[in-house]
Amino acid sequence: MTDFLMLAASEGGLVDIAKSTGEAFGFNWSLFISQALSFIVVAILLQKFAFKPIINVLEERRQKIADSLANAEKIKEQLAQAEEAYAAKLTEAATEASKLIEEARKAASDLRERESQKAVAEAKSIIDKAREANDAELARMKAELRGEVVRLVAETTAKVAGKVLNDDDQKRLADETAQQLAA
Repeated sequence: MTDFLMLAASEGGLVDIAKSTGEAFGFNWSLFISQALSFIVVAILLQKFAFKPIINVLEERRQKIADSLANAEKIKEQLAQAEEAYAAKLTEAATEASKLIEEARKAASDLRERESQKAVAEAKSIIDKAREANDAELARMKAELRGEVVRLVAETTAKVAGKVLNDDDQKRLADETAQQLAA
C-alpha cells in the first residue's frame, strides 16, 4: 500500500491518478453530482423512515427483554421467599403436630390412669360391699346358728333332764350357751 502511495506521489500525485482513472471509465461530473444528491436523499429518507423506526423497535425490544429479565429475577426472589415461608410453615406444622400428638398421648395416659384408678376404686368398692355382705351374712348365720344351738341345747337338756323347761330356764340356758360360743 505504501508502494502504491509512493508511486502515486512520484507520478504527479493522487489527483492525476484519479483524473486519469475517471477519464478511462468515462467520468461525468453532472452525473456524479446527481447520483451523490440521490444517494444523500435516499440516505436521509432511509434514516428518517427506516433506520429510526427499526432502531426504536430494537430499543423497545431490548427494554422489554431487560424488563422481562428483571421480572424473572423478582419472580425467582419471590419463589425463594415462598419456598422459605413454605418450609417454615411446614416446620411449624410438624412442630404443632408433634405437640398435638404428645398432648394426645399425655391425655390418653391420664385417661388410662384415671380409668385405672376408677376401676381400682370400683373393685375396692365391690370388695368392700362383698365383705359387708359377707360379714352381714356371717353375722346372720352366726345368729341363726346360735339360735339353733340354743334350741338344740334346750331340747337336749330337756331330753336328758327329762323335764320341760320353762321360759326362764330356756333363757338362762340360751345365755350360758351364747357366752360359751362367744368365748
